[in-house]
Amino acid sequence: LPSLWFRNTWSWGLDDMRPRITADPATASLVATRRTIGTMILTSDRDDVQLLFCENDTNNERVWGQPNGPRAPKDGINDRVVDGAQTVNEDGCGTKAAQWIQVMIAPGDTEVIRLRFGPTDHGIDHVWHETMFARHREADEFYKALTPADSSAEDAMILRQAFAGMLWSKQWYHFDVARWLDGDPAGPAPPDSRKHGRNSGWRHLKKAEIVSMPDVWEYPWYAAWDLAFHCVALAHVDAEFAKEQLILMCREWYMHPNGQLPAYEWKFEDVNPPVHAWAAIRVFAIDGGTDFEFLERVMHKLLINFTWWINRKDADGNNVFEGGFLGLDNIGPIDRSATLPVAGHLEQSDGTAWMAMYCLDLLEMSLVLAENDSAYEDVATKFFEHFTYIADAVYSRGLWDEEDGFYYDVLQADAGWRVPLKVRSMVGLLPLVATTTLGVKTLENLPGFAQRAKWFADHKPDLARHVTQTHVRVGGRGQLLSIVAPEQLDRVLHYLLCENEFLSPHGIRALSAIHQDQPFVLSLAGMEFRVDYDPGESTSGLFGGNSNWRGPVWFPVNFLVIEALRKFAMFFGEDHLVECPTGSGHMMALADIADLLSERLIDLFRDDENGRRPCFGSDVKAQTDPTWHDNLLFHEYFHGDTGAGLGASHQTGWTGLVADLIIRRGRRKTATHRAGIRTLLG
Repeated sequence: LPSLWFRNTWSWGLDDMRPRITADPATASLVATRRTIGTMILTSDRDDVQLLFCENDTNNERVWGQPNGPRAPKDGINDRVVDGAQTVNEDGCGTKAAQWIQVMIAPGDTEVIRLRFGPTDHGIDHVWHETMFARHREADEFYKALTPADSSAEDAMILRQAFAGMLWSKQWYHFDVARWLDGDPAGPAPPDSRKHGRNSGWRHLKKAEIVSMPDVWEYPWYAAWDLAFHCVALAHVDAEFAKEQLILMCREWYMHPNGQLPAYEWKFEDVNPPVHAWAAIRVFAIDGGTDFEFLERVMHKLLINFTWWINRKDADGNNVFEGGFLGLDNIGPIDRSATLPVAGHLEQSDGTAWMAMYCLDLLEMSLVLAENDSAYEDVATKFFEHFTYIADAVYSRGLWDEEDGFYYDVLQADAGWRVPLKVRSMVGLLPLVATTTLGVKTLENLPGFAQRAKWFADHKPDLARHVTQTHVRVGGRGQLLSIVAPEQLDRVLHYLLCENEFLSPHGIRALSAIHQDQPFVLSLAGMEFRVDYDPGESTSGLFGGNSNWRGPVWFPVNFLVIEALRKFAMFFGEDHLVECPTGSGHMMALADIADLLSERLIDLFRDDENGRRPCFGSDVKAQTDPTWHDNLLFHEYFHGDTGAGLGASHQTGWTGLVADLIIRRGRRKTATHRAGIRTLLG
């Protein structure tokens, strides 16, 4: 049923003009005409075509129990094909139409239907075949140029399908919040509760753009932090689109007047991790590191967003941040987006780490822009110093537990007592991502910034300890800026690299497996809150039970932790070895550990020694049928023990980052590669 339909705008009460789709009886083509687009024709190569027409209007009788308008509403074609009902327009026109092609296909056989949609009825001829052949050849050449030369055929396939899914997962997204709140002139008035419900504070928001979706099938709306990761993958195949998407999220018809970025359609005022600055600097680098106008445009808007974070999510003004669920849904014992069971607030290890990372990303942007405009040296100084305040607060406010050697959320009650929520989870690993390095050349090229940094180190040594650690090795002298100092690094990595805790055969678990036998239990206000290791689908009702951060492997945070380890490796080189896996006695350099984690993520999609792809789990057909075995799905997240794909099954979005991992792997094999925009170690 190859189909055409016009979006129903004539029922809104604004413009009653109905476009039309009619039949060309000579060719069995569908001819669509609208004044804004002219004429477009859908043609097939089949002779046995029956044309069906109805109207793209709601079946009021079926849905609302109200009298219908058109005789053949939008489900008319379905009812005709499935039930044989006479529910189509007999006059050969409508606003929705299909070519009904009936084919009997024997088991194992293939039937091909060729279509052409364009402004002329050119038919299916040699030009059609030549065009398809040319596009196929061009696609092969395009992906070959992206694929590292020494990649296996399997890795080349994974990379190509991941990127293809990224390009496929775009959608025209239209949402006019004010119209939604007020209702259409011709429709019934919305309930009064809508005016004070979700998104009611976002009347300015009016969208009508092509946007990258997490999953056009299961999540056909954008999510702000998902989209940032999408852009890093998309930058390899369509850098202009990636840059446009990051700018779009910051435009005045998206960003709230107070500076908040909209989280996602279901609840714009929710809070996603602030990763747009990180994404912008990575997209800038992937694109060649020359589009300074893009970087400047993004940064100016993100300065407003950064101020929103400081003003809204630091309740006590002590540089520790609450944030809310921060995209990690049910990772904690209590719903971090909901009202707490006691009066107080939650000081979040991950929220504070995200903000420290935000500072470092804006610092990096400033340093890049300062090379062409010295005014940005002052901006760089601001974020250099602000980072130290946040990093110091992690320790002064007790988010670091010296006894355990790990970072935790802390529940701060208004009554004055404080309770660390000792759950070993991704919340406590994320301080690793607030890390970067500075090199000698950077300081030489930016004397104003260097002078202020030296003054800060001399006059505020307690704060400067987070930015003044230096290390000299073969190839240069580096300066480390990090929440996680070298003395904490090994203790955190002890947990991260332990196979009984975070280290899965398939990446880094979101929650330590130790909580399978040692669940975390919190008694509060007469209620019990609990966190168990749950490597598969969620069994917790928190956050609707529709997501799980209690054990599965998630690509976005794995990707950031791997990147952080590479930054530590830039600082230490081969001079710092860590036991990996924990307890094995085998010592590895940090760069090699980052490689190991990358390979485990890529291995989710590769055949193992038994010819089984972990991502397919127990799906017998996908594992054994050659027709399906090489058709990959890029799931939302993956089982922490088996690697089976979970959640949204076509979530190419951030899981498409596997293509970036393959590209970077190839570059590291051929040259020392820094996935940034400057040689920071100088």
